[in-house]
Amino acid sequence: MPSAVLVAELEPETREYLGRQLHDDGFDVLRAARRGEALDLAEQARPDLVLLEELELCLRLRQGEPGRSWDRNVPVILLSPSADAVDRVRALDRGADDALGRPFTYEELLARIRAVLRRSSAANGDVLTAGELVVDRRTRRVTVREAVVSLSAKEFDLLARLASEPSRVFTKEELLREVWGFRALGRTRTLESHASRLRRKLNLSSADQYVVNVWGVGYRLLD
Repeated sequence: MPSAVLVAELEPETREYLGRQLHDDGFDVLRAARRGEALDLAEQARPDLVLLEELELCLRLRQGEPGRSWDRNVPVILLSPSADAVDRVRALDRGADDALGRPFTYEELLARIRAVLRRSSAANGDVLTAGELVVDRRTRRVTVREAVVSLSAKEFDLLARLASEPSRVFTKEELLREVWGFRALGRTRTLESHASRLRRKLNLSSADQYVVNVWGVGYRLLD
């Protein structure tokens, strides 16, 4: 399955040039001309990597927003306005995984994209297993004892977070922040309702004990 790259670039010629080149090199390409459009695509399409030119956009991707749920750890490469080392260091300090000054060659950018994706894949792991549960984050496919389980987008995101550390108890605040982008717990029952539906779908028999409610704290995947 090809990696998806979001190109958030104001300059139309550069945006289209990068889009064509990346497509020719086997990537799925998403294009955004404005910050809001880039954030919408980050949330809806879940790209594997973001190319951007704005530090502010990088910050917003990393910090998240209330009610929004893009992957705040998505790999980011900043295409800096200049080759100045100070600009590149500032980009790394603000959450970019790499920074490349302009003018740049496409060949160098491609090499950096592939290197960042390799690091990301090695760090995160595309396939998560917990007991007889398998979660493939690349294809968003979930199986229990080889039976495919159909999940909504948010159910899958919640499961993937729990499966990343299956015996750890995640607090409600953590899950609302990391899966839904909420900054405060408030009075929402969103987490409880999603966890309940996810539990029913995963527990195919009485022997299954997935999505365990730890009263007063939060949830963990395995009992």
